[in-house]
Amino acid sequence: MLKRHARAACTALAAAGLLLAATGAVATAAPADATDTARPQKSASATLRTSEAPPELLTAMQRDLGLTPTQAKARLAHEAEAGATAARLQARLGAAFAGAWLDGADAGTLTVATTRAADTASIRATGARAKLVGRSLADLDTAKAALDRAATAGTPVRYVDPRGNTLVVEETRPGAAAGLLAATGTDPALVTVVRTAEAPRPLYDLRGGDAYYMNGSGRCSVGFPITKGTVNGFATAGHCGRAGTTTSGFNQVAQGSFQASVFPGNDMAWVAANANWSSTPYVKGSGGTNVQVTGSVLQPVGASVCRSGSTTGWHCGTIQQHNTSVTYPEGTISGVTRTTVCAEPGDSGGSYISGSQAQGVTSGGSGNCSSGGTTFFQPLNPILSSYGLTLKVTGTDPGPGPGNPEPGGTWKAGSVYAAGATVTYGGASYRCIQGHQAQTGWEPPVVPALWQRL
Repeated sequence: MLKRHARAACTALAAAGLLLAATGAVATAAPADATDTARPQKSASATLRTSEAPPELLTAMQRDLGLTPTQAKARLAHEAEAGATAARLQARLGAAFAGAWLDGADAGTLTVATTRAADTASIRATGARAKLVGRSLADLDTAKAALDRAATAGTPVRYVDPRGNTLVVEETRPGAAAGLLAATGTDPALVTVVRTAEAPRPLYDLRGGDAYYMNGSGRCSVGFPITKGTVNGFATAGHCGRAGTTTSGFNQVAQGSFQASVFPGNDMAWVAANANWSSTPYVKGSGGTNVQVTGSVLQPVGASVCRSGSTTGWHCGTIQQHNTSVTYPEGTISGVTRTTVCAEPGDSGGSYISGSQAQGVTSGGSGNCSSGGTTFFQPLNPILSSYGLTLKVTGTDPGPGPGNPEPGGTWKAGSVYAAGATVTYGGASYRCIQGHQAQTGWEPPVVPALWQRL
């Protein structure tokens, strides 16, 4: 956790996809049901409007990921298409699913792992690479949960590495990981131990990435502007303040107060602003330019992600693991995402974004933006869901397309749907394949990247 006086801010990002050929050529997923063929089908990259990525985001991706302009644009499209393919395969493989990840400078290769040899042909049929492994993602997650309950500051980070089909435990002193495995009865064969010299800490210190101050002293960063009914505000990190903590903006003008906060356990909070502040659908990009936010679809491992914070500004990297657990001196938080993006004190609470999709808010990390580092973000969708918040997004409402059923059913704009959730719309049933906050224009029949018809 990186501390600036008292606290700091963080943010998040996300995106979704369909399917991808191993050659790097983007393919369009087949309709989930023959009755859908009469309806217009949007690819994931079209749904998430990756072609409209702002120049500032593309420039930062080129700088931090070593990409050419063509690779940066292709990467966003490939990530979008691959995300939905991975989500569909996870639902199809069930208990045999062992993770998915992207490789290549332009994210042109999607690999999906399974414990069942019979699945490899169907994985390859989608254009993805198949990898047969010995342990399922569910088995490794179960083992990690046992370690999380007993972890101390000596083993500050634990996560499942799908590429290695292993559970990784970072230790800050010799023998700490071995002691944790012994205390929990965990099979050492499941675990890879990594020695680390630095322990993560919260990045202490209504546009995403802008500074705000708590009780007139400590500084954090705005995550994502939101609304709750008629109230404007923003999502941020829980370690930045507790319910009742007052805030002032980047200009030191009275801003609002924390309405709810959780830390440790999770690292989430939201601030309600006063009538002088209005939520915008933007994150502060390179040079202070506005980067538009259009949704909250979480991207897969290997996808690019950029962070905005009030200390170090705009930096990019890649998503390394989801559902990571981190033990700070203040306690353990679970369900955060590990990234290669750098951060420093004061960046806490700030925005992580992939393409135009909000991913989460900065929780903590190690290293810095001179030598490089590792950071963790609290995913945004759980914050929105927990507090009943609506992400401020751009775009106009296109309405239902030609041939779509009339609206109706249990689907509701503003609701946060996790992968696997089911809804009805226009007389049909749909299963969510990628977690996101629903919005008008993203009705199930017109976004096969997010919903599969049953």
